[in-house]
Parts: sequence; structure tokens; C-alpha cells
Amino acid sequence: MTIKRVFLAAALGAAMALGGSAAAADNTGDAALKAAIAGSARTPANVVRDGARHPYETLSFFGIKPTMTVVELSPGAGWYTEILAPYLREQGKLIAAGSDPQGSEGARRSAARFQQKLDTNPAAFDKVEIGAFSPPSTYRIAPKGTADMVLTFRNIHNWIPVGEDGLKVLFGQVYDSLKPGGVFGVVEHRLPANKPQDATASSGYLHEAYVIRLAENAGFRLAGKSEINANPKDTADHQGGVWALPPTYANKDVDRAKYEAIGESDRMTLKFVKP
Repeated sequence: MTIKRVFLAAALGAAMALGGSAAAADNTGDAALKAAIAGSARTPANVVRDGARHPYETLSFFGIKPTMTVVELSPGAGWYTEILAPYLREQGKLIAAGSDPQGSEGARRSAARFQQKLDTNPAAFDKVEIGAFSPPSTYRIAPKGTADMVLTFRNIHNWIPVGEDGLKVLFGQVYDSLKPGGVFGVVEHRLPANKPQDATASSGYLHEAYVIRLAENAGFRLAGKSEINANPKDTADHQGGVWALPPTYANKDVDRAKYEAIGESDRMTLKFVKP
């Protein structure tokens, strides 16, 4: 075999090896994230909702990595916290910015419930840092320019009552907390563009274009949209708003079968980047 043929054969073999490695990586995906989603830290009732909330696909779309500093705004009862905390525990950091432990009596009770949840499983949750996020007054999110990613899931409709000026401050605080190149990941109930959005978002639904405008006005660039959490069955015109749907069933047994057949809400999934 000539030297030229030997070289070509070696190059071809290397290319095939690299191709095989790439394919294996694609097949494996983020093994650590998959492990966190399958982990014992999760509440069984939360796991049941994976088919509607798509945590692996959603977090992968946002580009999460286990070495990141991530802020979760308004974590509520901790549905995503149960995934994020163990995933980030060893190499990264999770800051849970929710009810203010130093705030009103109601906020203190809510913060105490969340802390109690964390305390029940220190092996998974002991490194979670506690911030505070209580618009329009409290934004202990992260020191300026230190977060790689800020995430919020189905919360923006709750912020609308602070008004346009308050929203400018709020989105500005999120923007400031991120490093250049940092990601703001949003999942929110989506109102069809041909339906009116009221001033307080009382139905729980928002226009996608409106959410994009709020973020872009703060300086963010829209880096991508995903239909991961879309539900074309959701018409967004239910008695009692989005809460008529599962898992809340605000109307109790009234039309329950209809709402069960629809499933959880249609949701926008938006990835913004700080330039």
C-alpha cells in the first residue's frame, strides 16, 4: 500500500470514529439531566406530569449544563426544583428565588414551606441557595452578571398586575442578573393571537408576542421558540381560565371529562439571550 493510500485509510478511519462518537453522544444526550429526572428526589405526583411538562426536552432546549449557575424564579412547590437541584448540586449552583423569608406573614409561611421541602432531602437539596423574588419590591435574584441562566415556568401572568413600569423594572432585574450570553428561559400559558388579552391576564393566558416584547424591551434577544409544550386542543377560553384544566380542575366536577380530554394548557416556550 502506498503512503498516500495509508494516509487516506487513516483519515477515513478517523472520520468514521468521530462520526460514531457524535452519534453515540446524540443518542446519550445529557445523561446527568436524564438521571435527575429519573431520580428519587422527585415526588411521584410530579413525575406523572412529565408527559405534559416535558422537562428533559424543555431544559435541553434552553441549553442547560450541570456547571451553570441557574436561578429559578417563583419555584412554587418545587416541581422543577426537584430536577434542577440534584442536577446542579455537584458542579453548578441553583438559586431558588421565590417568596421572601423576610417579607409579609404570608410570604414567610410560603418560604417556610419551601424550606421544609428542601430540608426533607438534604442529599438532593442541601446546596440550594435561597433568594427572594416578590414583584414589585423584592428582587434578590443573583448578584449582577453572575447567572448563566434564569428560568421561570408559568409565572409571567402573575406579574402583570405590577403594571408596565413595574414589568420594565422586573425584566431589567432579570437581565442584570445574567452574564453576557446568559439565557432567560420562559414557559407560559399561551393565548391565541386572535383572542383579547385583558389588562390583568385574569385567565392566566398571555399572547406570545406580548411576552417577547417585554423581554426585548429589557434588552434580550429572542434566540428561539419551541413547540415542546404546545397543546392544540387548548382553546384558552375556559370558564375559570387556565385553572379549569388539569391538574387544578378549578370547576371541580363541572365538565371535568372535557377538561381532562384537553389536558394541560397550551404553552409557549421561549429562549432569550442577553447579548
